[in-house]
Amino acid sequence: MTLPAVRHDLTSLPARDRGQQDDSHNDWTYETGSAHRLFLGASLVFAGVSHLTIAREEFQAQVPESLPLDPDTTVLASGVAEIALGSALLLARRRRRAVGTFAALFFVAVFPGNVAQWMHHRDGFGLDTDMKRFVRLFFQPVLVALALWSTREPRR
Repeated sequence: MTLPAVRHDLTSLPARDRGQQDDSHNDWTYETGSAHRLFLGASLVFAGVSHLTIAREEFQAQVPESLPLDPDTTVLASGVAEIALGSALLLARRRRRAVGTFAALFFVAVFPGNVAQWMHHRDGFGLDTDMKRFVRLFFQPVLVALALWSTREPRR
């Protein structure tokens, strides 16, 4: 009695059974991160344009009084920075990690403005109660994390 020949074609086995790393999960998380990066970039561009146009006065409500710059100048400068960061998140290919780090640092830098808006009871963007302004403070760390996570390099 002879046994049938069994072909051992390793390429038909899942990667983990071939002794290789299965990157399908990494590819999915990288693609998800890319979608979040694009959303964050588009949001920053929109916010930056809003700084320069339709929401200029509302953004001035977030400028801390302790900042030794004119509130309008601060709003204009931060709007330009947001447009630049958002555009870089959308378009940069080689330096995505650096752009994500700069975006995260930007979100940290503007956090005192969010705190000032809460502490000085300033309305803006529908944040017309202390509770709404306080809850908003917790979204800034989410933006920092999103900027870093969505621009990380895929694990290979």
